Order: sequence, then C-alpha cells, then structure tokens
Amino acid sequence: MPKAKETILEIDLGALTHNYKYLKSKLQPGTKFLAVVKAFAYGSDSVEIAKHLEALKVDYFAVAYTKEGVILRDAGITTPILVLHPQPVNFKTILDRCLEPSIYSPKILREFIEIAEAHSQKNYPVHIKFNTGLNRLGFWENDIDFIIEQLKHTQSIVAKSLFSHLAASEDLSEIDFTKKQIQTFTNIALEFEHKISYRPWLHLCNTSGVLNFPKAHFNMVRCGIGLYGFGNSALEDSNLKPIASLKSVISQIHNIEKDESVGYNRAYKSKGIEKIATIPIGHADGISRIYGNENTYVIINGSEAPIIGNVCMDMIMVNITGIYCKEGDEVIVFDFKNKASDFAESANTISYEILTAISQRVRRLFIK
Repeated sequence: MPKAKETILEIDLGALTHNYKYLKSKLQPGTKFLAVVKAFAYGSDSVEIAKHLEALKVDYFAVAYTKEGVILRDAGITTPILVLHPQPVNFKTILDRCLEPSIYSPKILREFIEIAEAHSQKNYPVHIKFNTGLNRLGFWENDIDFIIEQLKHTQSIVAKSLFSHLAASEDLSEIDFTKKQIQTFTNIALEFEHKISYRPWLHLCNTSGVLNFPKAHFNMVRCGIGLYGFGNSALEDSNLKPIASLKSVISQIHNIEKDESVGYNRAYKSKGIEKIATIPIGHADGISRIYGNENTYVIINGSEAPIIGNVCMDMIMVNITGIYCKEGDEVIVFDFKNKASDFAESANTISYEILTAISQRVRRLFIK
C-alpha cells in the first residue's frame, strides 16, 4: 500500500466482503440480512458500501433518515431500504422513492396512512416498531389492538415486518434483560399474528444479537457495526476485519524548549527539550477535542506519538521526542492493526463515535 500523502480514509472492500460473509455464516438458511448503512455507512461512504453489498446480494438496507435513502436511490440502489426514523414532512418523498418507513407511534401511523391513501397506494410496505426496553422509539405492547384496527380499516399499507431493538445485547452481564426483551417481542409477534390475517417478518437482532443470541434471529437480522469490522467483544473482533484506516502526514516539525506551550490556551507545556509534529487533521475532520491533552496517540513509524494540547479545528500536534521521523512521513490514526476501537477507548468513548465522526472533507480511497 502506498504511504499517505494527505489526510485520507482508506476503505477496504475486501474486508467488508469478509465481514458480511462471516456474519451471514451465523444465520440459518433463509434468514434475511439487512445491512445498516446509516450515518454515511458508519463514516465510510454509504453509496460505495451499498453498491458493494448489493453486488453480494444483501436482502435489505436500513438508513436513519429519508435523505440517506434518497442518496442511495439517486445512486441506483434498488434493494429495499428501511427508514428507521422517518418524519411526516418526508412521507411523500418516501412514497416517491420507494422507501419503507418504520412506523413507531400512533401519530406516525395515522399520518402515513393519510398520505398513502391520498396518493392511492395499496399494500405499501411499512415496518411496525415496538419498544421492548430500549425506551427510545416504538409502540408499546398494549398498542397492538390500536395498530390492528388501523390496518384493517385501510388498504393503503401492509405491515411488512414487526421489529424491535435490543438494548444491551453485547453486555453479557445483561443477559437476563436481553432474554426478557426477546420474550416480550415474541409475545408481541404471536398476539399480532393471531389478530391479523397474515404473518409479517420479524427482526430483532443487531450485530451483537446475531453473535450472542442465535435463537432470536427470526426472519431477518440487522447488522451495522459488525459489517465495518467490530464485534463488541475481543473474541468477535478477532473474527472481523476493520474496513477503514484513517491516515495523515507530518506537515511540520518543531523543536521546543522546556516550559514552552503548545496550541490554544497553552494547554500543554513541554517538560524539557522536545520535538513536536503538526498533523493536518482536527476536530472538523472528526478528531474531537476529547482526544487531546495526551488522552490518546497516533502511530508514526511504528511508535506511539501522544496528541498534546487542545485539538484544533484543522490540526493536531503530537510529541515525537525520541521517534525517528521527518516531515512528510505517514501518520496512522487508526487502521487494521491499531484499531479505531482502541483509539476511541483510550479517550473513554466507542468505535461508533470516531467512525461516524469522520468528516466528508476527508478524501476516501477504496481498496478493491
């Protein structure tokens, strides 16, 4: 691989293929696979990721917002797309672009039926979301009769699926809570199917659910972070391959004296004669200020160089005292070996946050 000459995010599509096939191998034959490509495909590139997964015959995509689905449709993606958090102002667009909404409240259900009927829809697919313990979005179990009543009084929509979201499927200390969620969802599905004349698909598991609760895969699973190389445990991380590497270069090197300050607000003061390097990446690129002040480090020529001082909008400064390097040398923020999860954990956050924060101004390079 050629060394980076600027700040760049490398995306390894071969690693994506590996992760998809590994996760799919955990499923029973016939269980559908929904790939979550919200938040610019977890900070990579939703269009390129979706095109690659569509070529691998993925069954479904999910995005958070309508606009994300429109971007995929504009790029020629034809696979069904579930919009997880639609708003009524976008319902017409959802119909126009053949997107499928999550219906999560009485208000959303009534308003989508109204729009669907006004545009002469028949059996338009929707996905009914139930709250089983995450307490974020979703109907309650005692809303089933209301939902059934609404569905029976219109031909405009049909419940393509029922689904919920596990709150702590990666946390083995919360197994009892997760099992309770699974049982609650099972009870909801049984009651719903008993009261309506067809059987919607059922889906509950996220990546950790797929790996830790195989009996809860139902008709489909929804995988996000696992596709991008993280399994929420050391064991599963070893079975997956991070698809993204964030790299930059040394712009300039300074030698500073003892007690000289570095960066805004003089947040760092040298402990002696030190050598520091300036890197062209900052909080506008996704490197939050929480990573500054020696909370974490970058890799330069195989050595750890702590980030010193406050992270600037477009730059970070690192301590390279004792590290052999020169201006123009490559800097690794995270890659396949020095993982994003490690970089994030050193500042007490999670891989999701650093991955999804990578700015669109950072150039993407796809390795095919």
